Amino acid sequence: MAQLVGADEIESFRIELSEIGRSLRSSFRRHATSFRNNSVVSSAKDVDLDDESVLQWAAIDRLPTFERLRTSLFDENDGNEADGRGRRVVDVTKLGAPERHMFIEKLIKHIEHDNLRLLQKIRKRIDTAGVKLSAIEVRYTNLSIEAECEVVYGKPLPTLWNSLKSMLLELARLPGLQSKQEAKIGIMNGVSGIIKPGRMTLLLGPPGCGKTTLLKALSGNLNKSLKVTGDISYNGYKLEEFVAQKTSAYISQYDLHIPEMTVRETLDFSSRCQGIGSRGDILTVLTRKEKEAKIVPDPDIDTYMKAIAVEGQKTSLQTDYILKILGLDICADTFVGDAMRRGISGGQKKRVTA
Repeated sequence: MAQLVGADEIESFRIELSEIGRSLRSSFRRHATSFRNNSVVSSAKDVDLDDESVLQWAAIDRLPTFERLRTSLFDENDGNEADGRGRRVVDVTKLGAPERHMFIEKLIKHIEHDNLRLLQKIRKRIDTAGVKLSAIEVRYTNLSIEAECEVVYGKPLPTLWNSLKSMLLELARLPGLQSKQEAKIGIMNGVSGIIKPGRMTLLLGPPGCGKTTLLKALSGNLNKSLKVTGDISYNGYKLEEFVAQKTSAYISQYDLHIPEMTVRETLDFSSRCQGIGSRGDILTVLTRKEKEAKIVPDPDIDTYMKAIAVEGQKTSLQTDYILKILGLDICADTFVGDAMRRGISGGQKKRVTA
């Protein structure tokens, strides 16, 4: 009988322990949920979100990574708070032309001030999440460039006599008759310097001093016929160790465009050719860190960064942004044109090139 009573007491004690364990787990889950909600609400107050927007953002935060990178809170207010419209959850890949135009007009009303403010907000978001952007330092040491040129006698004008004389000289240079006379011209001699990351460097010099040659050499676009000596490195890696064209780009001073395309089509075509670069990878890391830290970003900044980080789009929000800050929105649907076709002005064409 004593053994039976002892077994009952042990079973009763075991049941009590299991109930206490369930109670503790339930209490812990409630406190953890309350802590997360308070963290989200506290972060939402920093960006001035109402209760409905907080719930909408919480729904976005629970989406899979691929969908979360394409979904954002889109503010339908165009700056007039009396219109009664609010934020809604949208797929940034499905924003129409009127929505993109309205969004950019709201972000950048005054180009001189709002563009800088937009860039500062993007940098603040990245720094708040603790994401470190890659920085590239370009060094060139004892850089010398030579060109081998053919000696030309007289004035090399495209006249009939000069053409005939050139043909005769070419015949005279046949093997065994006469060797070609060449001269070496030094374009650059022992140039050294450092281009620091995060800065805008201005290169000044008189015409013919080698500015274009230096830029082409640093970007890896120099003509193969030129003789180059010296070292060029990106973060310690020489040009021979990687593809420089994937890291840097040289923009020519000549306005070479397809005249039958509009300004918007030209920028969209260029955007698709260049791709999104590292914006997609940065956004992936950024959203992951914000989710871990329970940080709610500014909806407008989040929408902008997600819209410009989508690859394969026929038209992008980035195009509307560039048109706005370059003052080309007034001629966005005008043909670029050329010498035979009427199009945009020379100044506008130069901005399209840049």
